[in-house]
Amino acid sequence: MEFRHLGRSGLMVSEISYGNWITHGSQVEEEAATACVRAALETGITTFDTADVYAGTKAEAVLGRALKGERREGLEIFTKVYWPTGPGRNDRGLSRKHIMESINGSLRRLQTDYVDLYQAHRYDYSTPLEETMEAFADVVHSGKAHYIGVSEWQASQIRDAHRLARELRIPLVSSQPQYSMLWRVIEAEVIPTSEELGLGQIVWSPMAQGVLSGKYLPGQPPPSGSRATDEKSGAGFIAKWLGDEVLTRVQRLKPLAEQAGLTMPQLAIAWVLQNPNVSSAIVGASRPEQVHDNVKAAGVKLDADLLKAIDEIVEPVTERDPAKTESPAQRP
Repeated sequence: MEFRHLGRSGLMVSEISYGNWITHGSQVEEEAATACVRAALETGITTFDTADVYAGTKAEAVLGRALKGERREGLEIFTKVYWPTGPGRNDRGLSRKHIMESINGSLRRLQTDYVDLYQAHRYDYSTPLEETMEAFADVVHSGKAHYIGVSEWQASQIRDAHRLARELRIPLVSSQPQYSMLWRVIEAEVIPTSEELGLGQIVWSPMAQGVLSGKYLPGQPPPSGSRATDEKSGAGFIAKWLGDEVLTRVQRLKPLAEQAGLTMPQLAIAWVLQNPNVSSAIVGASRPEQVHDNVKAAGVKLDADLLKAIDEIVEPVTERDPAKTESPAQRP
């Protein structure tokens, strides 16, 4: 495993981080989820990403149990706050009330005294940014989180939050956006702003919800048991990639992966790691062997000719519009 700084902070994270968004507590049983976490640890992954909303708070609890007994100082545990975790009007968003209650709930489920990174899971238009950042400052200053990050925030929002973070003397160090060969909306604005301000990207869905694995074929139904056939495991997220034009172009990447001595998943993960502003790529798994395969993308260097060939294949179906980085206009 290779390691990188999270932005310009002193925190080191594994190039491949393990995330349990759509698996733990919902898609796979706890025994399988624990086996995947063990596989991640065996391969050298030390960075684990979750959120209070995943599987209705169950994912945090599963991860906490899976990591129990590990040396806490040797792990980087990340979680998030914003999406609803209960039926009440204040069980969502980035109000002071919800942040302070949510961090306590996350720590209890994760069975830890602190998280290394606490992230705003979206931007909250219903709460003054000053209130949100002041609450995050209290979380940091109380020792419940070491660093603060954001997820799917626009460049202007990141800039405003960074200014307040400096005033409040808290380290805003990261952005967690979707990023892949097919989804490059952060390249025009979010990445340049993050580079300027010292934030690193912790990217999710580097395989475009599995489409870049090459297992979805044009003109054919999705494989049985795949994410595209399971409403509980992100079928709605993957739908935009299942058109024949996208799938045909993805198939054209297979010879390039073979040329590089990589599997298709490894090529997709290695591709996002070529961006110097990316600190870590999040991978998930329902089977331990997927973890063992994916981590082989760490440390891989793709040459300029290969990167150019990839661009030429996927450019017609690549999304680059910065406006696609968005948060709900109102709290969900």
